Amino acid sequence: MNEIVACCQVSRLRAHRLARGWTLGEAVLHLQSLCEELEVDPPKTDIQQWGQWETREGRVPLPRTVDLLCRLYATDVANLGYAVGDNVPAHPERTRSAPSSTSELDMPPGLLATSNTHGEIPGELLVSTRRLIDRTLASGSVTKAQLDLLNERLMWLREQYITTPPQTMIPRLLNELREVQAIARDRQPATTQARLSEMTAMLATLIADSLMKLGEIPEAHAWYGTARAAADDSGNRLLRSRVRTQAAMLPYYYGPIEAAVDLAKEASELSAGRAPTITAAFAAMAEARAQARIGNTAAALHALHKAQDVYSRTGPGNQDDYDAFGFPERRLLLYMSGVFTNLGQRAKARAAQQRALELYGDDACIDPALLRIEEAICFAQGHSLDEACQLAITAYLSVPAGHRTRILDVRARDVIVAIPARLRTARPARELNEVLALPPAEV
Repeated sequence: MNEIVACCQVSRLRAHRLARGWTLGEAVLHLQSLCEELEVDPPKTDIQQWGQWETREGRVPLPRTVDLLCRLYATDVANLGYAVGDNVPAHPERTRSAPSSTSELDMPPGLLATSNTHGEIPGELLVSTRRLIDRTLASGSVTKAQLDLLNERLMWLREQYITTPPQTMIPRLLNELREVQAIARDRQPATTQARLSEMTAMLATLIADSLMKLGEIPEAHAWYGTARAAADDSGNRLLRSRVRTQAAMLPYYYGPIEAAVDLAKEASELSAGRAPTITAAFAAMAEARAQARIGNTAAALHALHKAQDVYSRTGPGNQDDYDAFGFPERRLLLYMSGVFTNLGQRAKARAAQQRALELYGDDACIDPALLRIEEAICFAQGHSLDEACQLAITAYLSVPAGHRTRILDVRARDVIVAIPARLRTARPARELNEVLALPPAEV
């Protein structure tokens, strides 16, 4: 820190910010995030006020604000450049104490021996210890350019995930995740570590989703847990919500359905805020679909209307059709189809299905097949046995073998469940069962 002060001729408060590579705006945001974690009201500050603190052109921050700045920069009042005489409390408990072992921080030999007989630590040891910690906090093994490159590759994988079979996708995701973790193992600045945790959460979620499609339930569950832990570590509230919304798909398709409701509710709470977001709409729609599946009509429709309202207020530019973490209109309609299909509201379900299929067009992904299977479920609910089974068979066979995974099989069997019990042994139902019993490569 002293090196930055001497080299750049800046205040100690500014040196702490520069050591972390933060802009003034980022520093304000980090302080606000800290206050959220501590569950305290943030001080009223902005970029201009912060800049005045750093240049001493404005007033000295209030004692409570200085206390928060000490927490933000993991230091004490003196190392922020303030003194007790500045109407600022000393807060000795914030000061990092020197360790008792020289080996822990690689102290210059003989420094501890210079302590006096009363056990007081000389200033030289305090200064050298603090400098070493400051250098550690400011160090990192990855550059911004490298992080940007990792992010570019992640965005490419998110696009590829839409149309690539899960068995092909998993090795690519694992390779990228291993590279991210190789960097994350080293000591990185907090902002860098947060970005790496975000990448880890996204990659782990896509791996979990792929395993879910393949029907690898225990492994998918474990990977969703890893994704949630990484998202929580990043501190990104919307990412935490998104990962939980994605994770809700596992119990939605494979059970227990109550777990899907709980995850979607938790996601909705995390994404709640004044500004409408695609993530909040996605979470609410996931809850609506899960509530509908357990027959909770009132809760399902309430969540559905909430999702539609939030989605309508997000505005254009937030909807990417070719991003695994996107929630474009066609996917909103897919979830809406699930809500109305589960509630037995067939006319509304088929309207959502037809509009969604128009938006999907000729895309070779699993979603159009899921929409047609839900259309088949609507036929089965209306006792149209031939139409239901034939449409389900056509939808199932239309999917390339690599995408014809367990999740599609599970949903197609819901058509048989929707058929009245007395008709499940009829020829159309038997034909559907026979098709689903064949290995994908033989179909």
